Amino acid sequence: MASLEILQTLVLETLNKQNVIENTKDLTTSDNQPIDQLVLLGALNSLKSKDMIDYSSIDRELWTLTEEGQQLADHGSHEARVFDAVPAGDEGIAISDIQAKLGDSAKVGQGKAFKNKWISKKGGNLIRLVDSIVDQTQLDLKQIQSAGTLQDAKLLTELKKRKLVDKQKITSFHVTKGPEFSLEIKKEATDITYEMLQSGEWKTASFKKYNFDAAGVHPNGGHLHPLMKVRQEFREIFFEMGFEEMPTNCFAESSFWNFDALFQPQQHPARDAHDTFFLKDPATTDRFPRELMEKIKNTHETGGDTGSIGYNYKWKEDDAGKMLLRTHTTAVSSYMLYKLAEQTKAQGFFKPAKYFSIDRVFRNESVDATHLAEFHQIEGVIADKNLTLGNLIGFMDVFFKKMGMDKIRFKPTYNPYTEPSMEIFSYHEGLKKWVEIGNSGLFRPEMLEPLGLPSDVRVVAWGLGLERPTMVKYGINNIRDLLGHKVNISMIKEYPVCRLDKKMGKELIGLSQD
Repeated sequence: MASLEILQTLVLETLNKQNVIENTKDLTTSDNQPIDQLVLLGALNSLKSKDMIDYSSIDRELWTLTEEGQQLADHGSHEARVFDAVPAGDEGIAISDIQAKLGDSAKVGQGKAFKNKWISKKGGNLIRLVDSIVDQTQLDLKQIQSAGTLQDAKLLTELKKRKLVDKQKITSFHVTKGPEFSLEIKKEATDITYEMLQSGEWKTASFKKYNFDAAGVHPNGGHLHPLMKVRQEFREIFFEMGFEEMPTNCFAESSFWNFDALFQPQQHPARDAHDTFFLKDPATTDRFPRELMEKIKNTHETGGDTGSIGYNYKWKEDDAGKMLLRTHTTAVSSYMLYKLAEQTKAQGFFKPAKYFSIDRVFRNESVDATHLAEFHQIEGVIADKNLTLGNLIGFMDVFFKKMGMDKIRFKPTYNPYTEPSMEIFSYHEGLKKWVEIGNSGLFRPEMLEPLGLPSDVRVVAWGLGLERPTMVKYGINNIRDLLGHKVNISMIKEYPVCRLDKKMGKELIGLSQD
């Protein structure tokens, strides 16, 4: 293939001799080889940008042979090959022998040979009807090969139906001299350099024109992590259902809000160092409402005014003041319910509330394919008068249907701060089994009464992880490929936008559970 410089020189020298190039399809290299018009276009554009030439396109349609058409042009048509395989005389040849001898050509060739009345069928054999033939199909294909067309349009259409020829658009160019025509190609500068400014060369230098129509370099923009894409879908569901987002931007929390306000006893195993990340600096805090602290202390020790007997142990303020990385966003929910109670006292009436949060929590757990020491929790809370377990189940049905989970089951379970409590299961269409997707329940009176909410107010709550639906949505088997230092950055760029439209749990249909 000729280089760009050689093609530019060829065009300029030809124009210098002939003043015009009527059609570049007639141009050949020094060794009489045809020139690729697409490569030539690059040379013409370069010369035109310097105003050395001008050109216009010449479009024409040519018929070319397909791979099968080329074979028939070289070796004869299917029908001619069938005729040649049939011997002269009355015996002919068995049809099965023709098929064994010619293969796929036999079936096509027989039909055409019958149509041309070259052969006939006698019993199970084929016999000749004429002594000799003219293979017109081969002749037509050779003419198309040399001339690029045929005068008979119907014949071209028939050959195209047989997939022997195809139509192609060929572009060549009409070239004329430009205002800056010259046999010498001047090198154009692309930028003004420091040296040009110092020497004054920029005053006489020839600069390459800017092509304002050229596509620029695609900028490297930001990409949302798959977790953030799924998170936004959940946020839209909550907002659609009238929820208010809770402020969860503080990862550090006191044991008071994380455990004690939720009626979780201070000797509970979850409060041990092997389950929770405690802070060293600051290690403790006393910044929580003193009046509320006294109520929570009494509730833990004796049950307070709730009718409960509490946990019957001595509650310690020192334990409540320990700082930690929150183990759940319910710590924020307890604080928001306390604020709701204070607002109710100030206004003199209770206003129902719906809160949600989607944010990071931390657990001192062993890391494996399905567990991390930090993950995201989705939580919803509804506070209203006289809510029941039936309200919670009904709302769960609506909420999870918006996620595309149509089949929901509930199973009784135990939580320290909800009673009754239920685990939530959804039927996974891909895995063909029921999988746990969350937890739910009604907050206990021992939690709500110290916060100061009216006695007839009930609070239903539920929570689930963000990672599991994200892994299902994007077909990720190992949670460490989704979050952490092992994440492939290109994955973040390539994964599509998340849409939960009735698809949750169905992405794995047809895939192995492995």
